[in-house]
Amino acid sequence: MKFVISLHINPAVMDALTDEEKAAIGAGHTRFIQELKESGELLATQALVDPSQAVVVSVRDGQPVVTDGPFLEAKEFLGGFYLIDCEDKERAIELAARIPDTRIAGLGVEVRQVMFYEGQLEA
Repeated sequence: MKFVISLHINPAVMDALTDEEKAAIGAGHTRFIQELKESGELLATQALVDPSQAVVVSVRDGQPVVTDGPFLEAKEFLGGFYLIDCEDKERAIELAARIPDTRIAGLGVEVRQVMFYEGQLEA
């Protein structure tokens, strides 16, 4: 089964962390990635740039309209994700619990099963 583990960042929470705490988060992600590679459960992982660099694209009257992002009004933003392939939801939750962000109040880690992958409907 494939799952996306999405990482939701709250800039105020991140700004309040010390440099050492931020370094520990980075080191924790490095270890987590290595563990997932070794277990064969990691399909992909990506970190995203700050939403201030994002744009929102919509089409109006047949023409693309580009608006500076972020578009959504929220404290948190999507900071990155892991795409994993594991036995079941319980294993995905077990893996997500290893992510250092889960230990910091105000940061979010969401586990969601993938419905489509490379054009195939998941069972």
